[in-house]
Amino acid sequence: MNIPKYKSDRERFQQELINLMVPVKGGTIELRDYFNTDKWLSSDYTLSNPGSVKNSVTWTETIEPFYVMKYPITKQLYHLIMHKEEEIILNYLPMTDVSWVDSINFCNELSRVLGRTECYAITNESEKTRYNKIANGFRLLTDAEWQYACKAGTTGYRYAKIDQIAWYQENSHGAVHPVGQLLPNPWGIFDMIGNVWEWCWDLYDTERYGNYRVFRGGSWAEMENNCGSTSRRKSMPDFKIDDLGFRIALTKL
Repeated sequence: MNIPKYKSDRERFQQELINLMVPVKGGTIELRDYFNTDKWLSSDYTLSNPGSVKNSVTWTETIEPFYVMKYPITKQLYHLIMHKEEEIILNYLPMTDVSWVDSINFCNELSRVLGRTECYAITNESEKTRYNKIANGFRLLTDAEWQYACKAGTTGYRYAKIDQIAWYQENSHGAVHPVGQLLPNPWGIFDMIGNVWEWCWDLYDTERYGNYRVFRGGSWAEMENNCGSTSRRKSMPDFKIDDLGFRIALTKL
């Protein structure tokens, strides 16, 4: 992934990014979550406490065709866009310690740099931030899009053996790893499971958690059971931690 200096060659820079976008055909995906009377637990039953589960909910969403970046956003690309640092060398590590708010600000700034229409009308109250679905700018994946792209037509919790596709607690040696080192999923998308959790656009459950947003997939710090296509968590939109990053999408090229 050779990121050029965008100031001197915006057209080439845009083409480099477009070359990293994987087309995803439309379809449907079933999502599931578990809850008790007090709080939601997890979309992965292995993470929940069976004794406290009162009910579960499933729903099906239709996925329109879109494009997803084959890697999580790297520190190199993030600092290039947000801090105009063009000469840094960071080994293509995923950007971490980045909030949901930081992520959508990055999407808007990248869209501005490349002359695209911004997807987000950002407000001080994150739950009132609006997503323009017809904009041609960069954006986060929705919750459903993320799971659909991660599964890539497969039906299991993971699309291959975990050590082939994911950095997690048992093989990461306690650190994040450069993107793209392990096998991609069947659609050619890397690191969707493990390495870093990834923010999604969606609010988790406004009735129980207000403005909490969804993140997906597991990380280098998680146990094996916590790294999979339906592993789904939540936090405040300004939350940051060293195993949480994000990935970008385009509705159209």
